[in-house]
Amino acid sequence: MKLKFAFHAAAALAFCAQVSAQTKWDLPAAYPASNFHTENLTQFASDVDKATGGKLKIQVHANASLFKAPEIKRAVQGGQAQIGEILLVNFQNEWQIFGADGLPFLADSYDAAMKLWRAQKPLIEKKLGEQGMMVLYAVAWPPQGIYTKRTLNSAADMKGLKWRAYSPATARIAELVGAQPVTVQAAELSQAMATGVVDSYMSSGSTGFDTKTFEHIKNWYDTQAWLPKNAVIVNRAAFNALDKATQDALLKAGASAEARGWANSRKANAETLDKLKANGMSIIAPSATLKADMKKIGDTMLKEWLEKAGPEGQQLVDAYRKL
Repeated sequence: MKLKFAFHAAAALAFCAQVSAQTKWDLPAAYPASNFHTENLTQFASDVDKATGGKLKIQVHANASLFKAPEIKRAVQGGQAQIGEILLVNFQNEWQIFGADGLPFLADSYDAAMKLWRAQKPLIEKKLGEQGMMVLYAVAWPPQGIYTKRTLNSAADMKGLKWRAYSPATARIAELVGAQPVTVQAAELSQAMATGVVDSYMSSGSTGFDTKTFEHIKNWYDTQAWLPKNAVIVNRAAFNALDKATQDALLKAGASAEARGWANSRKANAETLDKLKANGMSIIAPSATLKADMKKIGDTMLKEWLEKAGPEGQQLVDAYRKL
């Protein structure tokens, strides 16, 4: 009897030790559970769970349910969340390098966007390191086009549009074409269109489908202007508190998520444009005039950005163009 009791006591102690060794992290994300970025996060969390034998469990909180998009970086930095997904261009006003992948036509294809990430990553790692964080991986959104009810033959046709801005760069585009910028995050975009707060914006086919833009707007101009990136960032103290095997598993799962995410982005681009068409959206190639006008806007914004970013910005652009 004593032996049996001792066995049960030992088993109970072992179970308690296992429970106490389990670490739980919260991962706030700004996009719907059905978005390819969020699906990738969910797969990443599952990979970490399996690789660590349940020692590290990551709970994904989709659609800005835990923190709104602009709050996520601060939440991770302050330890309110141990890990989070941010849209880098949201933080350009804090540090210009965060906004490099939102500059029109600097990197306007998947291959170019990956080169820009390779040039940008060391700078971002250094900056986040100074802020008590680290970058785990980044994934590009599909190329950005223009959603509008109007027919656009040139940039002049954009004057007066109620333009959804989600970053400093998209707000600046509005100013340059004479539109009215209105700051609206992805989670609030459907309502903003339904209530007439905005009638146009620049984003990917993926965002257009997620937000059912086709219920309000019927034209998407395929300008392929830029591919902004979401980055998954980690609180450095939380990472340091993990044992070496768990750290290694997290880094490995992050590398896999980055490769998978870029492939899924390409796939999502084709699939969501097909879905938009099926729901009555016209996918329109921009006219030569509209393309030239948008390219001029891109040149103006790059010049302005380099003036603000200084030598660090020039270093990034030079490194990118050499790749």
